Amino acid sequence: MGLLRSLAMLLLSIWLFCLLQVARAQSPSSSTSDARALDALLQDYAYQAFVHPRTGVVYEGIVPSNLTGIMISAMRLRSGSLRTKGVRVFKEFEIPKGVLEEPYVERLVLVYQNLGNWSKVYYPLPGYTYVAPILGLLAYDASDLMANNLPELDIRASGQPISIKFSNLKSLPDGLVLKCVSFDLNGLENFSNVLSENICTTFQQGHFSIVVESIAPSPASVSPTPASPGGKHVPKINGEGKKNNSKVWIVIGSVLGGVASLVLLGLLVSWLHKYRNRKRIQKMERAADFGEILHMTTVGSTKAPAATMMRTQPTIETEYVP
Repeated sequence: MGLLRSLAMLLLSIWLFCLLQVARAQSPSSSTSDARALDALLQDYAYQAFVHPRTGVVYEGIVPSNLTGIMISAMRLRSGSLRTKGVRVFKEFEIPKGVLEEPYVERLVLVYQNLGNWSKVYYPLPGYTYVAPILGLLAYDASDLMANNLPELDIRASGQPISIKFSNLKSLPDGLVLKCVSFDLNGLENFSNVLSENICTTFQQGHFSIVVESIAPSPASVSPTPASPGGKHVPKINGEGKKNNSKVWIVIGSVLGGVASLVLLGLLVSWLHKYRNRKRIQKMERAADFGEILHMTTVGSTKAPAATMMRTQPTIETEYVP
């Protein structure tokens, strides 16, 4: 029984492993990690724009040539000023007063991103079409303007929400409903209604755009990624289709391998069960050869010893009474 229990646990482990492989292949972790690596890279290039930094002034950053089409800007602010005054205009963003950051810092930097034609590469959204580029707003500590790979501060509006006004939307057929979409730092999307003048709102930092439900699937276009200048890491986005195909084959291979293992282990369990029964019968037959000859009877397809008579005749207790 111990061996059978161990084999059952092994079968369950293999099955769970197959399910895990399927879940991994279907999860968006790859695109999320690429987007997070892009955020770190753009933070570095945005900080390089602070040649002679002044508080409250917008500085335009320059991205590497292999990310042409992406625009970045940076603004350094005092934490108290952001909380009490907000920022009237920072590109498409309007930040009201009452925005707080966690953890608290004396000065912070707001980094603006416009991903342009790279929006659907880093933030794929199946079933929807972007009608505006992805816009990002992220906050970082400003104590060291030479630092890179900084973690984001957690900024949240405590009163009125932050508003994003999109302009120059793509022309669309009549009848399509516009939706605001936002992505948090974990890549999770959230949909909301578009306000008048193509305005979306948020209470926290992240990436934002306007989308419509796709009428028909369109082939994804992926831009090539040349080598990055200066040896800086750039997230890989080449061969996205090949990557997806590889995931499909990994899932198929894992499932087929798991099924084959289940079949083989099932056959092994059946063979062991028959082997144990056969050994038990052989043991009983050997015992019969060395002991009293017993009458053999057939039960199904198996022969088993059976007594034809009782060794000791029953005696009534009253017969021993003197």
